[in-house]
Amino acid sequence: MKKASVLSLLIFAVLPLAAQNQDVTPLFKEEKALDLKLAFSIKDIKKKTNDSTYLPATLYLKNASGAWDSVKIDIRARGIFRRENCYFPPIRIKADKKDTKGTLLEGNKSLKLVLPCKNNDGKNALVMKEYICYQMFEQITPYYFNTRLANLELTEIDDNKRKVTLVTAFLIEDDDLVAKRHKAKVMDNLKIPPLVLNDTCALQHDFFQYLVANTDWSTTFLHNAKLIFQEPKKYIPLAYDFDMSGFVNPPYAKVNPALGIANVRERLYRGFCRKEPVVQFVRKQILEKEPVLLGTIDQYEKDFLPRDFNDMKKYTAEFFNVLKDESQFKRNILEGCRKK
Repeated sequence: MKKASVLSLLIFAVLPLAAQNQDVTPLFKEEKALDLKLAFSIKDIKKKTNDSTYLPATLYLKNASGAWDSVKIDIRARGIFRRENCYFPPIRIKADKKDTKGTLLEGNKSLKLVLPCKNNDGKNALVMKEYICYQMFEQITPYYFNTRLANLELTEIDDNKRKVTLVTAFLIEDDDLVAKRHKAKVMDNLKIPPLVLNDTCALQHDFFQYLVANTDWSTTFLHNAKLIFQEPKKYIPLAYDFDMSGFVNPPYAKVNPALGIANVRERLYRGFCRKEPVVQFVRKQILEKEPVLLGTIDQYEKDFLPRDFNDMKKYTAEFFNVLKDESQFKRNILEGCRKK
């Protein structure tokens, strides 16, 4: 009887995960880095594209057999800051269903492609750090964007010249797919009071932003955040774009002077105040995830210099020290939260 009960609990626990995995497109069902090729004019994509204007391109993906599949896509630059300040702008990809059929892109109408900002020696390490942020966020909440690491051969086409650069990049699924997976609806252009968000989901989001020391977000104005609605009355934030965080710590990162912090490495809790029992519940949840989160970083040790890897581990451990210490937790979270 006891064995049967344990088996029932295991089946109950696994079923939701299995169901969720069935709703993931082929592109995001594996973690192995993809090999990609893409060519475009950096000058044109910065100057000639906007939210509604795209340029045609072809994306090449190496399939399981080692052959290259080609997919017709449309691309545009995204992000105001990076468009103006980065050598490589982040890319939004659109693709037609007929063009993706039978390829790894099947089921993805829209994707984000995250590229390095600067074309310098440390460019790939910064992309890897942001990718790790997404991987850690997956351990905290079921409401996240799937990502896929990629080795990208990027060909710049400018003034009839071609320049090939090998970069680390990653793809991010569209918010429509996240919503579909959770039987929810994307709420575009909706500004709601922050306390209308589901308490647990909002706190998981806010604690994570504090973990990676990211202040460049707003769930009210949907800045680096999306919102989905799940019946009966559950508004859930989806976090993305962690490149300006203290965890990534890029040389170009700046903080809003109004926040009163000196630099992006200085953590500031930006979550709104909520009932303490719920805050303590999420605190306990995340404390229990400490080995998993540190283990997530460990998986990518080979991708970093020892100095950078040790810094990520130490910086993450400092977050957990705040959660474990009653006085620090009270000062930084319970009293440091944003009032209505």
